[in-house]
Amino acid sequence: MGLDSPPLAELDSRSGRGPPDLISPTSCIAVVPSSERSPADDVYGGTHVTKVSPLRASVFVDQAEQWGAQNYKPLPVVLSRGEGVWVWDVNGKRYLDMLSAYSALNQGHRHPSIIAAAQEQLQRLTLTSRAFHNDRMGPFLAALCAATGYEKALLMNTGAEAVETAIKMVRKWGFEVKGVPENQGEIIVCEGNFAGRTTTIVGFSSEENYKRGFGPFTPGFRMVPYGDVEAFRAAVNQNTVGFLVEPIQGEGGVVVPPDGYLSETREICRSERVVFMADEIQTGLGRTGRLFCCDWERVRPDVLIVGKALGGGVYPVSAAIADSEYMSVFRPGDHGSTFGGNPLGAAVAEAALKVVLDQHLAERAALLGGWFMEELRTLSSPHIDHVRGRGLMIGVVIRESSGPARVFCEALMERGILAKETHRQVVRFAPPLVIEKETLEWALEHIGPVLAGEGVAVA
Repeated sequence: MGLDSPPLAELDSRSGRGPPDLISPTSCIAVVPSSERSPADDVYGGTHVTKVSPLRASVFVDQAEQWGAQNYKPLPVVLSRGEGVWVWDVNGKRYLDMLSAYSALNQGHRHPSIIAAAQEQLQRLTLTSRAFHNDRMGPFLAALCAATGYEKALLMNTGAEAVETAIKMVRKWGFEVKGVPENQGEIIVCEGNFAGRTTTIVGFSSEENYKRGFGPFTPGFRMVPYGDVEAFRAAVNQNTVGFLVEPIQGEGGVVVPPDGYLSETREICRSERVVFMADEIQTGLGRTGRLFCCDWERVRPDVLIVGKALGGGVYPVSAAIADSEYMSVFRPGDHGSTFGGNPLGAAVAEAALKVVLDQHLAERAALLGGWFMEELRTLSSPHIDHVRGRGLMIGVVIRESSGPARVFCEALMERGILAKETHRQVVRFAPPLVIEKETLEWALEHIGPVLAGEGVAVA
């Protein structure tokens, strides 16, 4: 509370409510002498701790629901710590993380190299704003451009910000370079897309639930079916400035386009002077078995959009990456972010990128993902329609007749596996890329029975 802030009790009296039942997560933990610790104990900075708590997860769930907006419907598990591919709830139960925060945790929870980089930078400097230079942004930009093969990058924080950055870049390029009349430029998007939650982005979504009540929306977007080259070709006109596409639609249900879709639409963009923008926020940085999913078709986007795993599960960092032909349309004052390129984020992201490259996480995803997907396809279940994906980005599609996928996720949670449904009928499996084959083998011992219906309230 600030010096001039009224006491909490006074604030509560104004709202007509009593003071909240404030509970700290540390009340669930007690220090244990090293001589008395068990193998289940965890280590935080040399202090051995174990769970000693009468509290139930429902306490924390009730707090979140009372004091927070109801804009998510999470599984009923309350997590308090994580290490590698594992997380623990407030009562000490261990779970295998098969979601990786929607691919933000490709390097696993609390990767030692990333945590060390964050801790070192926390002792020096965390934020300058872009009013001043700092000694971490430049080296990170150089490393990011070297890894991706582009000339420039513009750093932001969240994935949606990076998408908005790309949209602004391409629209201005269309006006200043291509010569499209001002305010007439169009960007082609695909049905089933998901690029964030800003009003501009939800405005070009095909999901009515994302849009209802949030209009009016930004004009200038034309929608075509995903995976349909000819529909894309027919949609291009003299005012088309860009094509925004996900190489695999993650939130859309882990939808993989037909082979050749990316390369063919890329060639149309090249011939028609349309900027090809690849949203690799979920698919990038090793997730699909290549550093970037577009690499599977040897496609080099004009604009590459990255985020999530760029922050290593520690700090939000995103970027729109392109050559000078496109990035040069930005001039001082055109675009910005107080936190974009901050020294803490740059230090974390440089370490996160190094982990992906040095530990060959893309190669691991290709090897383990191919094996895991084939194992899933051999499962005998009346509830599985089909399995799709690439690398360690996999969707198991549940038959409509078996009801929604959420009940299967709830049954997996009871067995110590955390996965999340997407697009109602799809169970998504996307573990941290540091996972071992033995761990996936253990997971299959539980996934098989659940997907066969064991412990599931099937419709």
